[in-house]
Amino acid sequence: MGRLVLLATFVLASCSETSGTGGSGGDGGSGGTAGDGGGGGIASPGCVDGTLDETVTSIDLEFEGVSRAYEIHIPPAYDGRTPLPLVLNFHGRGGNTSRQRMWTEMDATADARGYVVAYPEGLDESWNAGVCCGPSAENEVDDVGFVRAVIEDIAERGCIDRSRVYATGMSNGGFLSHRLACEAADVIAAIGPVAGVLGIDSSACMPERPVPVIHFHGTNDFIVLYNGGCPFSCLSDSESVADTIAGWVARNGCTGAPEVVLSEGSVTCETTGECDGNASVTLCTIEGGGHCWPGQLSCAWGESTDDISANEVMFDLFDSVRLP
Repeated sequence: MGRLVLLATFVLASCSETSGTGGSGGDGGSGGTAGDGGGGGIASPGCVDGTLDETVTSIDLEFEGVSRAYEIHIPPAYDGRTPLPLVLNFHGRGGNTSRQRMWTEMDATADARGYVVAYPEGLDESWNAGVCCGPSAENEVDDVGFVRAVIEDIAERGCIDRSRVYATGMSNGGFLSHRLACEAADVIAAIGPVAGVLGIDSSACMPERPVPVIHFHGTNDFIVLYNGGCPFSCLSDSESVADTIAGWVARNGCTGAPEVVLSEGSVTCETTGECDGNASVTLCTIEGGGHCWPGQLSCAWGESTDDISANEVMFDLFDSVRLP
């Protein structure tokens, strides 16, 4: 029942946007209802002469003179002519595309929902998301630029809806999702980070439009601390989850009070609405949860939960919004 309430919250926000009540209207908003495949989509060039199909699973891509790569999953609904939404799923520090694919099991959700999923590979198993993490941050790698290049490459090769590109990721990949919402809001419609907060200076995060956000975090995460600060390994001196959420509430111009929209076992999701463009901000807190992907019980960094599926809940949001 809780997930139905959360889904209704996303759908009502989108309906309000399309009906012209509340928010900032079509200019810079989060867009209209997307899940019904209705009008307003932007077909990529690959819908005309693309070569992407289900036999393609890994693609090499040169960016700034460096050989990069990403894995890709094509759902059964893909016919090469009908634009499908795209989710970018980023691994954490020390991870890679294949492990992220295995740990999140997002391919199955994408098959059921009709999404293409791409799993980009970070250099040296890391992403430059600001304070986090590793060689990519230390070397100031342009990972936002790389992500833009991945989107363009997929758009040329395959048939995607350019108005429905979303970002998620675990840990360092969650940090990157937040950075993308700050610096690539022209191509990213919404984000669903897991166990990763905003890693660039909050004052430097100035998206060109309100960005819908749903963030998942465990209170016992000992790698990216729920209350912020430098964890035992000092991978990053990160801001708190509360500060990250407050930042998005302010950027999206939200004036509503946080409302509990889902309560299942250890999980409580609160949504702040009445936002510009109906770009709501949702925090799903896993009480006692570790550095884990909700819905996947196998976790090496603390207790996980199956009281909620991060995949299903973030896809509920993704189903409801597109770029204006």
